[in-house]
Amino acid sequence: MFDDLRNSASSSYEEEEFPPVEETTPTPPQRSGPLLGMSPQQRFLIALLVLLMTCILGSFCLLLTEKIVLPIF
Repeated sequence: MFDDLRNSASSSYEEEEFPPVEETTPTPPQRSGPLLGMSPQQRFLIALLVLLMTCILGSFCLLLTEKIVLPIF
């Protein structure tokens, strides 16, 4: 049963011919339109406003918890 196993296994692979595989480079997905329907200038303005609001709210929280004190009081 296992007398000629190695030769039978190698001969079965030699007989099969696989079609050549085409080497293609994957293309990145194309965006269909602007992000969130806004222009780059509008997105920059939104990001800037979020940054300013974060700074203002953070400063306000520090004032409320008395971690910092304004020099005028």
